[in-house]
Amino acid sequence: MTVAPEGPGFSTTVEALRLREWQLGPGQPTLVMDQFSAEDFQLIVDDRADVHVSSKDGRFYLGWFPLGRPGTDGEGWKIAVTGTAKVRGYHLSFDTETPADIVAAAVARVLETSRRVRQPDGHE
Repeated sequence: MTVAPEGPGFSTTVEALRLREWQLGPGQPTLVMDQFSAEDFQLIVDDRADVHVSSKDGRFYLGWFPLGRPGTDGEGWKIAVTGTAKVRGYHLSFDTETPADIVAAAVARVLETSRRVRQPDGHE
């Protein structure tokens, strides 16, 4: 069934207007944290129970702030990648209620884009 507009506008179908269910709530933060190995990353839990993960080279940072990051309006997750002398870095933020699955997908993609750099002596 098509619903025709009475004047200028658009038309759509009743099917296109059906409601959807959306995932809500913070979910399980372990979906995010389980992506980091002790071999390549350092994990720190501070006195507020906030979790900080950084790459051993210091260029990647992830912070999880279950009660909100201090000084922000409900920021629950912070991802940052430091740039180089020639290319700027970037950062992403998610609020405390963003589903962990969404954050986990973003982290997975960031990690997929990284690679180990060979040193001049042949070591990684």
